[in-house]
Amino acid sequence: MKWPSSLSAFVTLATNDNYARGAMVLGTSLRNHKTSKKLVALIGPQVSESVLKGIFHEVRLVDVLDSGDTAHLAMMKRPDLGVTFTKLHCWTLTQYSKCVFMDADTMVLSNIDELFGREELSAAPDPGWPDCFNSGLFVFRPSMETHDKLLQYCTEHGSFDGGDQGVLNGFFGDWATADISKHLPFIYNLSSIAIYTYLPAFKQYGGNAKVVHFLGKTKPWCYTYDPKAKQITENVQEAATHSTFLLDWWNLYSSAVVPMLQEQFGEQPFHSGCVEGESHPTQASALESQLSSEERKQNWEQGQADYMGKDSFDNIRKKLDTFLK
Repeated sequence: MKWPSSLSAFVTLATNDNYARGAMVLGTSLRNHKTSKKLVALIGPQVSESVLKGIFHEVRLVDVLDSGDTAHLAMMKRPDLGVTFTKLHCWTLTQYSKCVFMDADTMVLSNIDELFGREELSAAPDPGWPDCFNSGLFVFRPSMETHDKLLQYCTEHGSFDGGDQGVLNGFFGDWATADISKHLPFIYNLSSIAIYTYLPAFKQYGGNAKVVHFLGKTKPWCYTYDPKAKQITENVQEAATHSTFLLDWWNLYSSAVVPMLQEQFGEQPFHSGCVEGESHPTQASALESQLSSEERKQNWEQGQADYMGKDSFDNIRKKLDTFLK
């Protein structure tokens, strides 16, 4: 089926079933906020496309790419990010004239169709290093020429962080300085990390947020949720970092996605579940507590602070209060 080249679309990626659940929440949130654009999901071979087809206009199977850059991924303590290279397939969607890519761990809070008025490569700054853009949401123009150049760039230069964000920031290397109109407001990619690190700004501007991004290793589907009480029942302190957004994610998942899963597969309601083999969040926190001061300092410098443990907002505030007294 040949579609008009004037079509535009929101695009996401799911390489496993948990990210597929995230993609379903994202797609549902876009539909709930009355987007007029097509919805496209790129999926890996391990993901079932049947339920996604109930939400997305197009579901395309793609080969899973992996950077294999264990050194840089280890530096970030995120070996799972290697497969994010698969995101580069989005430039092959040449039946569309313009697209907005969104990670499967994002959720829309209001209509964002106005983003299609922006040009490639428009994105919001990354909270860890604002001269880099965060690749969880960006505007792009599908092009096989650009796709081929990106793959060539990967071959010749690799990625400074081992994932797609390092590649894209290298390839679109003038983003920070060339054209301020390509700098999206932070409300289009609001991260929980930013809520924690600059709480006064969140209190001032957070009400205007249009997209929330659940950055970090612990994703919404890693928590435990009670659908009757509509509450997070495990890792409650950690969940508080996401403000009300985490509950919004679970409420949407329970009300819209679970019924679809049950209808398709007869699946029992999914109320928690980290990827098998990953450390449980509480175990991760326990490991963090054993780190030396120097190791904790290095983690801070790499954006890997123990936000839910010793480096929590409440603990930092207590230390500051003690110092000021």
